[in-house]
Amino acid sequence: MTTSTLETAQDIKRETKQVAKNERRSNHRCKLTQSLRVRPSDPEVEHFEEIRGTTSLSRSGVYFKGEVKAYHLGMRLFVTLPYSDQPTAISREYLAEVVRLDKLDSGLIGVGIKLLMDMGFKAGSESTARSRR
Repeated sequence: MTTSTLETAQDIKRETKQVAKNERRSNHRCKLTQSLRVRPSDPEVEHFEEIRGTTSLSRSGVYFKGEVKAYHLGMRLFVTLPYSDQPTAISREYLAEVVRLDKLDSGLIGVGIKLLMDMGFKAGSESTARSRR
């Protein structure tokens, strides 16, 4: 390896470390769209239900664009991911916390949530039955 190649490799390594230092996420995220169902976990909060597509997700978090104005930092949510109302669908339900809110030009709200606890599998018919109540 020549000196200039070695210097270039060291510069790239230095830049990579700098980017990693500025990045607070512990898991890589994917720009993937999956349906999710979001509703508040606190019975004191007025009930709402929102079914949206994800903008990006990782093992520990999700970002989506929502319409509901009730979201606030620290709010706890029940999140079903991936969500489907088909009776044969199998999804997972999570307890999550709102950690980021962005006001978007489209009038929607960008919502970042951290997945706190996996609450297990949910069959599509179970999720649908609960949402009809």
